Amino acid sequence: MILEARSFHTCSPGPRLLVTGGVHGDEFEPILAIRRLIRYLSSGVRLLRGSVALVPVVNEAAYSRGHRCAAEDGLDLARTCPGRADGSPTERVAAALSELIEAADYYIDLHSGGTEYAVQPLVGYGLVSDLKILEKQRRMARAFNLPLIWGSSAELEGRSLSVARDAKVPAIYAEYLGSATCSMEGTDAYFEGVLNVMADLGILEYERRASRIEQTAEDSRPQAGHMQVCHPSPIAGYFEPLVALGDPVEKDQPLGQVLDFYGESTLPIPATESGRVIVLRTFPRVHEGSSCGVVLADDLPKMPME
Repeated sequence: MILEARSFHTCSPGPRLLVTGGVHGDEFEPILAIRRLIRYLSSGVRLLRGSVALVPVVNEAAYSRGHRCAAEDGLDLARTCPGRADGSPTERVAAALSELIEAADYYIDLHSGGTEYAVQPLVGYGLVSDLKILEKQRRMARAFNLPLIWGSSAELEGRSLSVARDAKVPAIYAEYLGSATCSMEGTDAYFEGVLNVMADLGILEYERRASRIEQTAEDSRPQAGHMQVCHPSPIAGYFEPLVALGDPVEKDQPLGQVLDFYGESTLPIPATESGRVIVLRTFPRVHEGSSCGVVLADDLPKMPME
């Protein structure tokens, strides 16, 4: 499979930036923002150097059903990279996406909480061992200008950012709300964020707003950044949140409770550490083992600032 990217080039050599959305088919802010970027760059905006390639919907099969994954094989594209050109439908998409990433000099992957979660607006990156790449990622994250910057484990596999890591391509990802809606504020933030990074790379001129950064954190623990394994539900049932997105919580404080289907059990989901709720399940039906939320710990090191 060949992914269709809209590319904008200059005659002057410079950075090749790749921006993708729709890796999951139920995340809508990225898709709308990238379509808006295509219209903006098609309107005669002058690029100074380099190029940008934009892919609004990477996973078209998943988008067509409004689901995180495609129906054909049920695989999560963000756990399938680098994929296989002769594999299942999702594996072929992963292989095509990996080729685009490997051909880029910089990469931005836009996400949201999809149909089941809300995510505190954040931009993240992997804490790679190459310090030159790491500092480029930190700079991209600062330029993108969302309230939270989160550096997390670079060891997570199967992802677009793990492909970028192995190809030594500086990469960031972003998350903005979700809950089966499309936030216009999030779409605006993504549109501006990409243009901010393009300006920082010298690809175009764009006047950036004042810093919106409120918090930075870097967590190198092996599973840090793997949102789907945090605070798993012990049973299948109905999740009832007892906190709100962004709330401070103490260790062992319940994030919510799960009610079984027959009204016989109500089990709390205690916070594993003190911090702030940055992801919260908003879709009540929960499977056993599915995440109910993510807490960003209070005691993490901050990202070095310029």
